[in-house]
Amino acid sequence: MIHFAWPWMALALPLPWLLARTLKPLPPQGAAIFLPFAAAVETSAAAGPPPVARWRNVLLALCWLLLVAAAVRPQWLGPPQATPSSGRRVLLAVDVSGSMATRDMADNTSRLRAVQQVAGDFIAGRTGDQVGLILFGTRPYLQTPITSDLNTVRDFLDQAVVGIAGPQTAVGDAIGLAVKRLAPAGTDKVDNTILILLTDGASNAGAMAPLAAAGVAASHGLRIYTIGVGAQADPDDDGPSDGVDEPTMKAIAQTTGGQYFRATDRDALQQVYAQIGRLEPTAGRAQWYRSSDEWYLWPLAMALFLSVPAVLVRRSA
Repeated sequence: MIHFAWPWMALALPLPWLLARTLKPLPPQGAAIFLPFAAAVETSAAAGPPPVARWRNVLLALCWLLLVAAAVRPQWLGPPQATPSSGRRVLLAVDVSGSMATRDMADNTSRLRAVQQVAGDFIAGRTGDQVGLILFGTRPYLQTPITSDLNTVRDFLDQAVVGIAGPQTAVGDAIGLAVKRLAPAGTDKVDNTILILLTDGASNAGAMAPLAAAGVAASHGLRIYTIGVGAQADPDDDGPSDGVDEPTMKAIAQTTGGQYFRATDRDALQQVYAQIGRLEPTAGRAQWYRSSDEWYLWPLAMALFLSVPAVLVRRSA
């Protein structure tokens, strides 16, 4: 879209007309000259300026219009683009072990697909924050480092597949990797930084115990919000029991100053992420940038081009 950076410069448009109306003509200098043909000169002046003078006035008027057009500084603004801002750092650790393929969520949706939909909306709402993604199973992997590019983080979450990190669940190693990425060596405390860990099973793999990893996270000031996902098992059912180790998940959250949440369906998972969003509101402010192309050079160049014939017409008059 076109934009004028200095629109108030347009007030100079009637300036030549005002000067011509207000300034008095210069008085004659020296002795008066006797003109025996003064009557003929007066009659010619009353008939108006000659054609050459009229063309010169038109050229000068166009030059002035172009100069004013350049003075208002026309610009072409590009579409608004989000720019990184300093806010909260949020790292999501999502379980992609084999059990996340279980279809016990709403509309026969798998657990991982429900997490991708709900957590994706959560990521999109963290405007001004920096978000990262860890996928963990038997081993944890940093899928997306901490970044302000929320669309990329969401895309990588959507591309996650069950079993990509192994069939088991290493909760302690996932926490350890998060601490390593959020609190590098030599850093005692981290500010405005949280970890949201989501799993549907108990930790049965990895080198670090979950509670030991939680203690390391707490020593660095990292808050962990834990989410147990999956439908509750029916006590009267002979099928497999609920795999979420709730006592451990609660202990991790309590040790680090976070909270534990249970989500048995997609709606409950939405409420969980909404509550975390209220507990940890975005600390950053949305900032936008619009690229601009300066257009004042075009009318300025046209005015310079037209000034040449205006001068030539004056000399030939």
